Formats: sequence, structure tokens, C-alpha cells
Amino acid sequence: MAFTLAINPWVYVGKFDGNWSGDFIEQEHLSIEEEAALSTEELEALHAKRNSFPDLPLVNYTSQYGLGCFEGAKAYPQKDGGMKVFRPEENAARMAKSMIGLGMPGVDEELCVKAMLGTVKRNDDLGFTVKYDPEWEKDNFLSASAIYIRPFSWAEPGIGVNLSKNPWVVVINTPVSAYFSGDNFNACTTDMVRATPKGTGWIKCDANYVIPTLAKTKAVQAGFMEAIFLDAIEKKYVEEGSSCNFFALLKDGTLVTPELGDTILPGITRKSIITLAKDRGIKVEERKLPLSEVLAEAKECFVSGTAAGITPITSLTHEGDKTVFGDGKPGETSMSLLKELKGIQYGVVEDRYGWMVSVD
Repeated sequence: MAFTLAINPWVYVGKFDGNWSGDFIEQEHLSIEEEAALSTEELEALHAKRNSFPDLPLVNYTSQYGLGCFEGAKAYPQKDGGMKVFRPEENAARMAKSMIGLGMPGVDEELCVKAMLGTVKRNDDLGFTVKYDPEWEKDNFLSASAIYIRPFSWAEPGIGVNLSKNPWVVVINTPVSAYFSGDNFNACTTDMVRATPKGTGWIKCDANYVIPTLAKTKAVQAGFMEAIFLDAIEKKYVEEGSSCNFFALLKDGTLVTPELGDTILPGITRKSIITLAKDRGIKVEERKLPLSEVLAEAKECFVSGTAAGITPITSLTHEGDKTVFGDGKPGETSMSLLKELKGIQYGVVEDRYGWMVSVD
């Protein structure tokens, strides 16, 4: 699994009390060399201390009712030795919208960006970072590592069903590796429902990840990489993967992704792929995407997200019937888009969009 609980020492804790304010906090740690010399048990105990926020209440609207949201961003080690974050202002804006969608004050976006960049910078200065490895270029960065940035909301104390009026926002960093690993790019549909119309599917909220986690676990146990969700009403339109947006490249060269609405998360990587594809002259359509069209007309498919990046899907199994796309290998366009996006993120391709923000 890509994620670890090896939380880096510097964190940020912000609070809303009529206005947003907060501070960077240095959690308990040793030097990089000293921590590397610890036994597994000692290191886990130290990580547990860094994962402790005693000023935040255990019993609250988040822990009791899932009334919370989070973000996922990455800081990428650059080929020139620096460290840059991919589109942090987009994460801050989505975080604010998610919080407002859950009936709480939206985080101050400027504060959120500063917290994201500031934690990465402070941890980098301590040596808690990831260094660029030229070997990553050999597989188009599919095996590359980065620093994951996780802002999340946390509600004030509460036991009755209620909204949060004075939430915290906490920002932590951890090292992260490839989310999907190996050469299994086979997916299956699931009959579970991720999101319903008039619900919270468009919000990156905690509760939205319960069913996807269950569905993906079942898919992996059955030998697949990923589970693909269909719409809740007609069960005929492709919507999302377990934690990622879905794209299909049709035989006529059109790239199609499900249109945004109240059941689709507005992915930042999704938005970026649409820009890259259009700039290549690829026709891009955001619309309802029937499963039947994917199975009959797609020559390539892939999923996208902060964790997934761009991950090819070489086959899709629906109700026991397997459809293989193209020649059963990651598609040329999928891999080319992946190479360009990752190249921008890791600093080997020109960032002509101004997406990468230095932590310095």
C-alpha cells in the first residue's frame, strides 16, 4: 500500500473561532539517522506519538458521525534537487467547498496553502523528505515516491447529531509510494453504490470512502486491481473508481470522462488531464458515459487521482464477462499522458501551466 503512518514531525493545526488562525507544531522526533537506527517497535512507538493530537477531542461530530472532509496533495522531488507541490490552490479551494458543503465554515484558502507548503518545507529542512531518483524515469514514474500532504477537518466536541461550527483543520505529511503496483491493471464493476443524487458524492468527505473501501477490497480479493462504480439509479453509467475518476478513449479518438455532478468528485488530476489532452488536439467530452459504450467502443481506459496519478485499465469485467481493451496492455495515449503529467510533476518536462509551486 502506498500510504504509511510515518507522519513527518512538522504538522499544522488551524482553528475557526470566528476567524481562521493556526500554528506549525513540531512533533516529537529524532534525527533521520537516529530514527533509522531504531528497532521496528521503537520506530512505531515514535510514529504513534507523532500521530497524537491531545488537544483535539476524541468524541465529536467527526468521530461519531463522519462529519469531516479531507484533501490529498503531493510534493514532488524535482530533478534539480528542489521540492514542489502540484496545484495546492486547487486542493485548498476544494477543501473549503467540501467544508461548506458539510455545513461548516470553509477553511481560509490562503491559510490552507501556506500550511501545505509550510509543513513540507519544515520537514524537508529536517531531512524528512524524498530525494529524486533517476531510475523513476525508466517506467514513467509509475514506481516513483513523493511526499503526501493530508489536510483534514476535525469537529469540536459533540455527541448529538449536529453540525460543526468551530472546526479544526490539521495538515500532516507522510512519504508515499506508488498506489497501484505490479502489472495487474484489470478492473471489475461493483454492484455497490458509491454516491446517490442529492447526496455528498461531490464532496471529499470521510463517509464517501467507506463503501469504496469495501468494494475495492472485494475486487482485490477476487484478483482485480480496482472496482468501478455505476450510477445509483439506472446502474448503466460509469461513474468512478474506488478513489479515482474514470476516463475512456474511444475508437474514434474521443476521450470521455463522466460529467461533474453531485455524484462525481471534481478531481484535480482529472481537470489537469483534460487540459493536457485538449492541448494535444484530442477531443474531450464530459458527459454521461454508458457502460455499454465503454465495453463496445473503448480502446483504452484509465483512472486518475492524486494517489492513482494516471493508472491504465487493461480490462473491465462486468457480471462475469471480461472485456479487454486494445491489446491488453496499457494504452499508448494513456501512457503518453501519464509521462507528460508525471514529467511536469517531477520537473523533467516544462511546466508551461504554472501548476508546480515551490515550497521555498
